Amino acid sequence: MLALLLTWGAMIILCGSLWYVLGIRKRRQGEPPLENGMLPYIGCALQFGANPLKFLRERQKKHGLTFTCQLAGKYVHFLTDPFSYNAVMQQGRNLDWKKFHFATSAKAFGHASIDPSDGFTTENMHHTIIRTLQGNALTFLSETMMENLHYVMVESSAEKMNLNDWVTDKLFEFCYRVMFESGFLTLFGTEFNTHHDKVLSSSQQDQRTRILSALENFKEFDQIFPALVAGLPIHLFKNAYSAREKLAEALLHENLKKRENISELISLRMYLNDTLSTFDDMDKAKTHLAILWASQANTIPATFWSSFYLIRNPSAMKAVTKEAERVLKDAGEKICSSRKPICLNQKQLDDMPILDSIIKEALRLSSASMTVRVAKKDFILQLSSDSYHIRKDDIIAVYPPLLHLDPEIYPDPLTFKFDRYLGENGEEKTFYRNGHKLKYYFMPFGTGLAKCPGRWFAINEIKQFLTFLLFYFEVELIDENVKCPSLDQSRAGLGILQPSNDIDFRYRLKLP
Repeated sequence: MLALLLTWGAMIILCGSLWYVLGIRKRRQGEPPLENGMLPYIGCALQFGANPLKFLRERQKKHGLTFTCQLAGKYVHFLTDPFSYNAVMQQGRNLDWKKFHFATSAKAFGHASIDPSDGFTTENMHHTIIRTLQGNALTFLSETMMENLHYVMVESSAEKMNLNDWVTDKLFEFCYRVMFESGFLTLFGTEFNTHHDKVLSSSQQDQRTRILSALENFKEFDQIFPALVAGLPIHLFKNAYSAREKLAEALLHENLKKRENISELISLRMYLNDTLSTFDDMDKAKTHLAILWASQANTIPATFWSSFYLIRNPSAMKAVTKEAERVLKDAGEKICSSRKPICLNQKQLDDMPILDSIIKEALRLSSASMTVRVAKKDFILQLSSDSYHIRKDDIIAVYPPLLHLDPEIYPDPLTFKFDRYLGENGEEKTFYRNGHKLKYYFMPFGTGLAKCPGRWFAINEIKQFLTFLLFYFEVELIDENVKCPSLDQSRAGLGILQPSNDIDFRYRLKLP
């Protein structure tokens, strides 16, 4: 924290000396209302970072639906009218999402640029990700995740627990452990000569120890991830730098080749890295680290929030348990005394509208992703009611919490309502604002071409976790009246916000 404050101080002093040389940006005719902020270069960044939702609501009230703020040297045009979002998505000729994401990835994970135009690779890795997270590849990935979840969550727990004994734990920590280990095994496979047996062998124990060590390194690195995205060098954070390097070393190709059952996503990336790039070994490993982070950093807190709201809400628990039991019966599966793994295919996972609604509602209340586009050139942005002049390299941004917490769209928006997304006959509900139907009303995964390609897999993971929680365990909060944790705003703009504090809960195996 001290290093962070010193860095901000140095930036302010440096930029202050340049302030009068460079001048401040002046609003031109036809441009949105502009706020440069009080601090040189920093602009409105500190106010925005402290509470983005409050900041944007205040500016919306002051300036209207579209306005510009200087944030750390960048000029960001915020669009707050959901009926204007489509106009942005149709501006592919003038707006680019790739450069921002490519630059952010290289900055945070430390690999060379993955932008083909920079000459290190001839392949757009984004297309590779999409191809391996859809169709049959998604089916296989989800089935593998279900097997690993059963191994980590059920078999390993059963081995350590006695029947009828309650185990007390921290809910976020529990979700973190289970989802990280299961997800790691699903993406990167298992070490040779380790198998999911009932009794853990020494090789399995060793593998688990290494994964849990990777988990601690992941936490250390993830903690300072927002600072890296903001542009601070990782060398300011000695422990996080060490953690990132250790994670990357574990994902070197020479180490991955010692594993079996690696996912198609990773095996294809290994092939493309080896054949179509000039990356060195560490660069290749760090592109895999980017995938590891993308697969875990939002899914884990999303699993926590879905679990917390479900356990806390008896009506939700009753409704979704009934739904899950119906799906299990229709699938011809049943929970037996041996706790044999169950398998739900994609169709069966999709046939759970109540669980869908619970997860969506949890994401609505906890997501703070930001959809970002960068102007390729000067152009005029035509919105539903106005048009604005946009300068080259300016940023167009949409902040979905403004939408998700709008009382005109979601009455009583801060309250968890497990059936909020269910229509009268169980179909997905339609949402309106000012009497007009909304195309965009739920955006935790972004939108347009930049929409998270792993969203279907992430939802499947959370569904699998929750169904196992329902099928195999009795769970309850230690304090039934515990307050909902506040959201950690330090990750605003990056996805699902983490809880500011953990929640005590307990669980035990259900009697067969």
